[in-house]
Amino acid sequence: MSINKVILVGNVGKDPVVRYFDKGVAKATFPLATSESYNNQQGETITSTEWHNIVLWRALAEVAEKTVKKGSQLYIVGKIKTRSYVDKDGNNKYITEILADTMVVLEKKTGTGGTNQAHDNEYGEPSGQKTSGNSSRQTNTTYESAPGGNNGNTGTGFQPDKGDNNFDEGIPGGKVEDDLPF
Repeated sequence: MSINKVILVGNVGKDPVVRYFDKGVAKATFPLATSESYNNQQGETITSTEWHNIVLWRALAEVAEKTVKKGSQLYIVGKIKTRSYVDKDGNNKYITEILADTMVVLEKKTGTGGTNQAHDNEYGEPSGQKTSGNSSRQTNTTYESAPGGNNGNTGTGFQPDKGDNNFDEGIPGGKVEDDLPF
């Protein structure tokens, strides 16, 4: 048994480059940066950044063309794919890419710095207090490939995820995400 699965959360380094091939098949590529920080023995914070080449196909590429911009924070699920090519000098080159089949655009809605009392009261939090230290709210939209993967799928097949993740769970009063005030 073998598994090839990658999960990344990072920031887009450049706007996606989208190319259209025969029969309208779209391919989007862009770099995604993931960073990790640690303190060295001298107490200095060291940040290490890895760059990943992301590839999206078909309708997922079209969604990226409309919604993903440089600096966007994304959650990507896919697989590692290494391919080779011969450059103009005749040298063999190898490139490692992440072939994504799920993409979640993580957008932060920033407030005015104050508290949202209507939201706090509606969800049982005392006015002026938050249950977490983060005062921003996040809205997430998930896009996935259709069953069977990207190969040979000529239909759009990419739709927002409906309930397969934990983003919609825990909303009091049986409300759906579209009914929320933020």
